[in-house]
Amino acid sequence: MSARADQLEAVFQTCFHTRYRTRLQGGASEPLYLPASAGRDAIIFYRADYAASALHEVAHWCIAGAERRRREDYGYWYIPDGRDAAQQRAFQQAEQQPQALEWHFARAAGVPFRISLDNLAASTDDGPAFAAAVAAQAQRLCQTGLPPRAESFRRALASRFGGVAAPAPDSFTLAALST
Repeated sequence: MSARADQLEAVFQTCFHTRYRTRLQGGASEPLYLPASAGRDAIIFYRADYAASALHEVAHWCIAGAERRRREDYGYWYIPDGRDAAQQRAFQQAEQQPQALEWHFARAAGVPFRISLDNLAASTDDGPAFAAAVAAQAQRLCQTGLPPRAESFRRALASRFGGVAAPAPDSFTLAALST
């Protein structure tokens, strides 16, 4: 069974709302993280109702430490579509770990995974190198384990949707990244 975005929200809520006062919410025109305030929970907004966007934004949240979770968009920079080559390299460096976690979440939730260069306006030929870097990071996570919140979410997804709970490190290939 493949997960829908609203189902992912429910799994996230069950895993994290009580302890972290954080909600996952779709319908946004652009992803955004808003930290908790006195009268409101933290909110992870993801694009439209896309399951892949929800999983990607949860990956960023799972990586962010307590200090970063107190800042809007975790205090990171974001340059929209149309980045120059140097900006695109910096983006890709920052995106390796979140996209590797997203791959693990997608496998657990039965959702297709696609590498995202997030720069449609520029012509880049570094897609294969970036895909290989994400694959290497995903394999490292197979070997070393996911961060605690990410592991909790992956297990909950696999339990709910019957996906892959923990891929074996020796069965990982670059081709596995596209499934």
